Amino acid sequence: MNILVTGGAGFIGSHVVDALIDRGDRVVVLDNLATRVHPEGMWPSYLHQDARRIRGDVSEREDWVAALDDIDAVVHLAAYQDYQLDFSRFARVNDMGTALLYEVLVETGQPLTRVVVASSQAVYGEGAYQCTEHGRQHPGLRSSDQLRKAQWNIGCSVCGLVMEPVAAREEHVAPTNAYAVSKLATESYALALGGRYDVPTTALRFSIIQGPRQSPANAYSGVLRSFVGHVQRGRSPVIFEDGCQLRDYTHIRDAVSAVLIALGDSGAVGQAFNVGSGEITSVLEYARVVLDVMGVESSLDANGRYRVGDTRHVWSDTERLRAIGWQPTGTLAEIVRDYASWFKKLDQSADWAARALERMEASGTVRQASVGGT
Repeated sequence: MNILVTGGAGFIGSHVVDALIDRGDRVVVLDNLATRVHPEGMWPSYLHQDARRIRGDVSEREDWVAALDDIDAVVHLAAYQDYQLDFSRFARVNDMGTALLYEVLVETGQPLTRVVVASSQAVYGEGAYQCTEHGRQHPGLRSSDQLRKAQWNIGCSVCGLVMEPVAAREEHVAPTNAYAVSKLATESYALALGGRYDVPTTALRFSIIQGPRQSPANAYSGVLRSFVGHVQRGRSPVIFEDGCQLRDYTHIRDAVSAVLIALGDSGAVGQAFNVGSGEITSVLEYARVVLDVMGVESSLDANGRYRVGDTRHVWSDTERLRAIGWQPTGTLAEIVRDYASWFKKLDQSADWAARALERMEASGTVRQASVGGT
């Protein structure tokens, strides 16, 4: 099959490209080589040499037309991700880029066997919680006043007691930032237009995919990039809030296997699926795994900083994807080992972890709580 991978020079995309070529597909990569991910603005050395490369942007019609020539299926991973305040860019790249894909397909009448689009766990916002007295709830974003006072936990909307987090299921979404809104729009465009115009489409809601090739220059790459970058420089891992936030971190290998299933399973058409590890980990636990894997003894830098708009707890229920044959195998220790090994081979002249933290503090994305937490 001839398969187009948008964002194919990036983290998830390049691993998908490898897997597709390894199984015998011919792959075209469409990527704009954004400098916040690719600081040199060049094709990365890790991108498979057999992939045909097109430098272009998914928000440009002519780039879609060129990239879709003689293509049988599309894996649409290209997206804008950041913690900054350029809200309109999320809509222009993520939403318009996806709408343009279907616009071109419908106008040209080009038949595809499948489109797989990348969505995100971010569409759940705060995720799901359970009050022992008042049942399952989906709370909204924590207030600025609550975070400023370091009151991290989430109380029941009725009785106020701290609730227990539970896995987020596909049926309830509540995005709370520009990126999350754009990813929900992305999958909504894809599933609605795919269903209306007979373009078999699947959306995958990825849960914090991590591993080698995750750009150390991209602040949105998250906790693994941050922890390894700080430790490599002899600093303590920087912990936001109290570090008790719960997440599920997914090995890149498992994300790739989800894409391959979505490309081939007829039962996946017209649906959105969670892609998560099923292994629930606190941020503090994650930091300790990083220190252990890297053989470093260090304290943790947890001084009450917090990131505006962060969720307290969220992880994904993956039963729907497991029901069609997907099974995650990567562990947190494996994620850290694989990334740290790759990271050590990079040019260490740029202190990306410090730069990202400084940038978020300067923009007001990262702030300091004023009093002790609860």
